[in-house]
Amino acid sequence: MRLIYVFDAYCGWSHGFSATLRQLTARHPGLPVEVVSGGLFTGARRVPVREFGYLQGANAQIAEATGAEFGAAYERLIADGSFVMDSEAAARGVAALREAAPLRAADLAVALQHAFYIDGLSLSDPATYRTVATRTGLDAQAVAAAFTHPRSAAAAAADFQRSARLGVVGFPTLLAAHGDTTTPLAYGHASAAQIEARLAALTHSRRLP
Repeated sequence: MRLIYVFDAYCGWSHGFSATLRQLTARHPGLPVEVVSGGLFTGARRVPVREFGYLQGANAQIAEATGAEFGAAYERLIADGSFVMDSEAAARGVAALREAAPLRAADLAVALQHAFYIDGLSLSDPATYRTVATRTGLDAQAVAAAFTHPRSAAAAAADFQRSARLGVVGFPTLLAAHGDTTTPLAYGHASAAQIEARLAALTHSRRLP
């Protein structure tokens, strides 16, 4: 069995899910976790944040439901409403980090969201990936170079397509995968205990004759 975590680095609810994801990976260090980027802010949705009038209210709801923090630097970044969340750029960054350390993809996804939602760093800026790479013990120059390389753009497009094939309609979505069969474990928000119970039930059912 493996887990498939479909998220968007610019998704506040994905940020809220970070603590749960960290707990799961800590409890199950041998359980593979694939990270797939979704395309939340692409095409016509790639606009200045002022056009999303619900943003502050949504963040307050996320904080209340999950305990997630939204840093002062992030608040300053979006304060005038001109910042544009570009999920294609963020997905290229995820691909660059994932390429550098595939087995650490879940932790790196969390680190990337911390860079945006706490430190207020744009996920369209190559310097952000140098920062995240340095913090996580990766080759900063190699990660930044990978971010701008065409292979990361191709990986981002492949992620968006895979997210659609998996039937994901919102982020974050956590799936358990066994062969070609996937089972939903969480959508939007769930505690580590709730996911543990679902995992245990799923494992038990597979052991039944």
